[in-house]
Amino acid sequence: MQALVRASLEAIRDPETGRPLSKTGQLRTVAVTAGKVAIEAELGTFAAPLKRDFESELVDAARNVSGVDDASANVHLVERKVLPLGKISLTAKAVIAVGSGKGGVGKSTVALALALALKRAGCRVGLLDADVYGPSLPQMTGVRGQVGKSEDGSKIAPHHLDGMPLMSIGFMVPPDQAVIWRGPMLHSAVTTFLRDVDWGPLDWLIIDLPPGTGDIVLSLSQQLPVTGAVVVCTPQEVALIDAVKAVGMFRQVKIPLVGLVENMSGFICPDCNKRYDIFGKGGARQYAEDAGIPFLGEIPINISLRQRGDSGSPMENFSDPLVAPHLERIAWNLSRHLANEAASRPLNVSLPVLG
Repeated sequence: MQALVRASLEAIRDPETGRPLSKTGQLRTVAVTAGKVAIEAELGTFAAPLKRDFESELVDAARNVSGVDDASANVHLVERKVLPLGKISLTAKAVIAVGSGKGGVGKSTVALALALALKRAGCRVGLLDADVYGPSLPQMTGVRGQVGKSEDGSKIAPHHLDGMPLMSIGFMVPPDQAVIWRGPMLHSAVTTFLRDVDWGPLDWLIIDLPPGTGDIVLSLSQQLPVTGAVVVCTPQEVALIDAVKAVGMFRQVKIPLVGLVENMSGFICPDCNKRYDIFGKGGARQYAEDAGIPFLGEIPINISLRQRGDSGSPMENFSDPLVAPHLERIAWNLSRHLANEAASRPLNVSLPVLG
């Protein structure tokens, strides 16, 4: 029976690479005793949001074997080797650009929430604020002050939030100083942020783009293979018009669209629990379906969410039962989409993480 159970388990695909477990060596032990199966397995931290799903898949595969009465699985998160991306020394498994066709839709809120949700799940995550003209990361995280040098002096040492490396032009210039740069200087700044910051090995680098379409996205597409873009919009038609432009921009520079997020998606009254769709309802979801883009989820209008962004306390969002499930669902949906992509193209070089 043990051989049958192991064969069933080895047919499962690793969510990170898309390869069958028979090729990855992720099964530590498979113990069969009196019809009960106990499984010990590994999962790379890149796919940490899918840990419970992976455990359930292992259990179901074992239970489908004739003679098995019950099964349990214990999955351990492990840090896998990360390879450099492109021509720069950045080491990351996935680079996700979060953009929008206009300002004021909560793009930075979504980028920060996505990064923290992945980090809390067990991933190694970095967050880059690439909005040189209007950096918001210092305010939203409560992390301020000039960045320094790494221990060996060769790179810029990023600030950290709960162990997550952060970088922003806001850590390099005084808060009241405007940045007035032309295109070549923007390109140089993006190169510096990617190449000269001591990010360490990352599973995910989340990049908060400036609003609209412009030089930053073009620079990114030239610097490294961006895994995909997440577009943020609000439900009303005028916002969707700009989101369409953002989608067109990413497609033009050949950055895959890996998700759309609808922010400010309805207000739930804390007194009566009634929902008010102030900006309309379902527009972003319908557009994502029509455009063939994964819909990652919606975030409701929430006073506390706004207050925590202003006060620099974003970690508190994940203890809020009205907010946390939405943020965690977005991270899970993104991870699931990339896992499905890996399963369909297990040799895809955009995720160079073979164990």
